[in-house]
Amino acid sequence: MKLIDYQDSRPIYEQIVENFKLQMYKGILQPDDQMPSVRSLAIELSTNPNTVQKAYAELERQGFIYTVKGKGNFVKGNDALKDSKKEELISAVLELFKEADDIGIPLEELFAEIKLRLANYYKMGGNA
Repeated sequence: MKLIDYQDSRPIYEQIVENFKLQMYKGILQPDDQMPSVRSLAIELSTNPNTVQKAYAELERQGFIYTVKGKGNFVKGNDALKDSKKEELISAVLELFKEADDIGIPLEELFAEIKLRLANYYKMGGNA
C-alpha cells in the first residue's frame, strides 16, 4: 500500500488521509470495511503510530470512518461525502471557467483543449 510520497511537501498524516479518502471514493474501501490497525499500518509505512492515529482522527472528524471501542476503525460509507466532494469539484471547475471567460479565453477553446487532454490521459491509462 503506497500511502506516503517522501517527495511530497505535505505532512505524512495528510497524505495518509488523502490516500484513504481516495480509496473510499473509488470504492476500493467499502462501507464497514475494517481499517488496518494503527500499529500495523505504522509498521507497514515505517512511520510513528502517532502519525497514523492523527490521520485516523482526522478521517473520523471528517466523517469518513468511525471507531468501535475495542474493535478498531471502520469505513463509514456515507454517499453524502461523495456527493459533497462532487459539488466541491464542480464549484472549482466553474470558478476556473469563469476566470477563463474573464480573461478572454473562449469556453469552446477551453472545452476542446480539456477534451484533448482527457483523451490523452485515458489513452495513457489514467496516469498522465
